[in-house]
Amino acid sequence: MTLDQIIAATTVMPVIVIDDLDTAVPLAQALVAGGIRTLEVTLRTPKALEAIKLIKAEVPDAILGAGTITTASQLDAVIEAGASFGVSPGSTPAFLESIKKSGLPFLPGVMTPSEAMVARDAGFAVLKLFPAVPAGGVKLLEAIRGPLPEIKFCPTGGISPQTAPDFLKLPNVVCIGGSWLTPKEAIASKNWDEITRLAKEAASLRG
Repeated sequence: MTLDQIIAATTVMPVIVIDDLDTAVPLAQALVAGGIRTLEVTLRTPKALEAIKLIKAEVPDAILGAGTITTASQLDAVIEAGASFGVSPGSTPAFLESIKKSGLPFLPGVMTPSEAMVARDAGFAVLKLFPAVPAGGVKLLEAIRGPLPEIKFCPTGGISPQTAPDFLKLPNVVCIGGSWLTPKEAIASKNWDEITRLAKEAASLRG
C-alpha cells in the first residue's frame, strides 16, 4: 500500500505500546473491530518487534506500522518484522535518506516549519507533527498552512477525544495520532470491549 492509501484508511492512528505479548493480538483485533485498521506499534518496549510479527500474522485486516523509529537499524528491523509503514518522532537529513532508500511508506516527525521544509525537500509530503500540543497544536498548524500549504500533517502528542475534532477539521491534517484509544488500564484488565468502543468513537470523529 502507498502512504496515501494507509492514511486514507484511518481517522485516528492509535499509538500502541506493548508490554505483554499476550495482549498484542486481542488489542489489535479490538481496534479493527471498532473500525480502526491503521495501527502504530511503537518501539518503546523490547517486545515491540515480536508484537508486530504476531499482529501481522494473526490480524490480516490491520494495516500495521511501527513507530518511534529513530535509526537506520531500527528501520531495517521493522521491515523484517513485517511493518507496512513507519513513523518517527523526528528526522534528520541522513535518516530521511535512509527512509527513502528503504522504500517503506513513512511519516517522518517534525516540529518546526524549518524541519517540515527539510522533509518536504527530501520528497515527503505528509509528515507527523510531534509533539503536537506542546508544539502549538491547532494554532501552529493553522499558521504553517499559510506559507506551506502543500504539506499535510498527522499531528500526534497530547490530543484528546475532546480536542481531536479541532485538529481533524483543519485542511492540512489528514489524520491524527492518539494514545487514548489504548488506555493502560483497559489493556491490563483485557477489557477489549472498551477498546472497541473507543475505536468506534474515534472512527466516527470525521463523520
